[in-house]
Amino acid sequence: MAGGGFVDSNGDGRDYPGKLTMFVFFTCVVAATGGLIFGYDIGISGGVTAMDTFLSRFFPTVYHQEKADHSTNQYCKFDSLLLTTFTSSLYLAALIASFFASTVTRVLGRKWSMLGGGITFLIGAALNGFAKDVAMLIAGRILLGIGVGFANQSVPVYLSEMAPAKYRGTLNIGFQLMITIGILAANLINYGTSKLKGSIGWRVSLGLAAVPAAIIALGSLFLPDTPNSLIERGHAEEARTMLRRIRGTDYIHAEFEDIKAASEESKTVKHPWRNIIQRRYRPQLVMSVFIPFFQQLTGINVIMFYAPVLFKTIGFGNDASLISAVITGLVNLFSTLVSIVTVDRLGRRKLFLQGGVQMIVCQIVVGTLIGVKFGTSGQGSLSGTYAFFVVAFICIYVAGFAWSWGPLGWLVPSEIFPLEIRSAGQSINVSVNMLFTFIIAQAFLALLCRLKFGLFYFFGGWVLVMTTFIALFLPETKGVPIEEMVLVWRGHWFWSRFFDEEDGGGASSTVGVEMAKPSEASSTVGVEMAKPSV
Repeated sequence: MAGGGFVDSNGDGRDYPGKLTMFVFFTCVVAATGGLIFGYDIGISGGVTAMDTFLSRFFPTVYHQEKADHSTNQYCKFDSLLLTTFTSSLYLAALIASFFASTVTRVLGRKWSMLGGGITFLIGAALNGFAKDVAMLIAGRILLGIGVGFANQSVPVYLSEMAPAKYRGTLNIGFQLMITIGILAANLINYGTSKLKGSIGWRVSLGLAAVPAAIIALGSLFLPDTPNSLIERGHAEEARTMLRRIRGTDYIHAEFEDIKAASEESKTVKHPWRNIIQRRYRPQLVMSVFIPFFQQLTGINVIMFYAPVLFKTIGFGNDASLISAVITGLVNLFSTLVSIVTVDRLGRRKLFLQGGVQMIVCQIVVGTLIGVKFGTSGQGSLSGTYAFFVVAFICIYVAGFAWSWGPLGWLVPSEIFPLEIRSAGQSINVSVNMLFTFIIAQAFLALLCRLKFGLFYFFGGWVLVMTTFIALFLPETKGVPIEEMVLVWRGHWFWSRFFDEEDGGGASSTVGVEMAKPSEASSTVGVEMAKPSV
């Protein structure tokens, strides 16, 4: 992509002039609220499916199976294809919607994609809250999925384009922070509504999804579009004015020219979906597929989707299972804050690797603890002390995910694509994420019934694979301007082979453009750009 910066041997980029302005901070906070709808749904589904009034109305077979014989195999009590379809239908809808969202995001801008997602999610929440049968329930879930698909496609890209390079990780992880807030809020609401008599409890839980939907729908109306999107759609002067405002300086020439050069190159790409499979985009394409694929195979959805069901299955009572889900939600929230503080200091790779090791250990320990008590028969119970250790290691696992694969699974794919294929690349990221979220959500209860405690070893094995993948193939991207990211791949020991000499970054004529105020011109201005070695 466009030149104009200097990338050192550690992958850090010489930033453009400018600072983190309050305007950027508040717009990023508002945009990040798009994560609330995704998080709220993740948290609410598991709690609602643990409520007797919900199960007896929509899934009576599961309800009677649970109540009929308390000595039944604990691993298989909730195994129901229809019940998992309720949860997972949202993610299949999100997968399909993300492809349409790519076009909307590119042609109309990022903010309108957020607005569309919020409105659709709002309608889906209303349908679920007033559901009278399973068909109405699943129709509502599909609309929720469309909303999630649009929000997840547009929000991470918006955050990455608005943020200054050295704060991009911190601001982008605001999206994951909002997801964790949504999960925690849902867990707290489930705990409260489970006390209500009749069907009002689950109706309130499902209907309150309208609140985060309204927040992002209304908030998006007040958001400015990114300079990258404005230039891409032919509004160069508006983009210059917006860039000056969000960077808080008049010295935006270098960054503006790089974005403009990237836009000019993007206009030569008539078919981004066809171009994205070209050899020179292979590193980004591989990451946009494997990172979301691996993110779902961490096993986090085993905990977050079905936390109340899972804790209930391993012997906790109704209240205890919901309280445990609230505890994991709190751990998830505060651990995400750790990532916000450290991601632009330590970098992406260190957090990925440390979190991976932590999750591997916890999956093995939790699987062993459950296996010792329930074996392969599923017969057994947990004492208070034993249950405490199970929850403790699950919380340590959640913490590892929350400061590594959780936020970075959205951050890294959103920052690595050049402008000409950015919307298509993010759609691939979202669609792969949703596809495997769907598969895991659909298969989890059946896998738990068949693999039993070995399910935790299964996910632990995948965490080992993905941690090795990161160690070998992901270069460090912290601090690198988003339009300079190609330099990171060109300097990587493996990915450099996919670039020819002429693939040096498109708008190479901008290399050496002055990047500081005239009075602060550094001695690096005009020097040849260095290749990073990662």
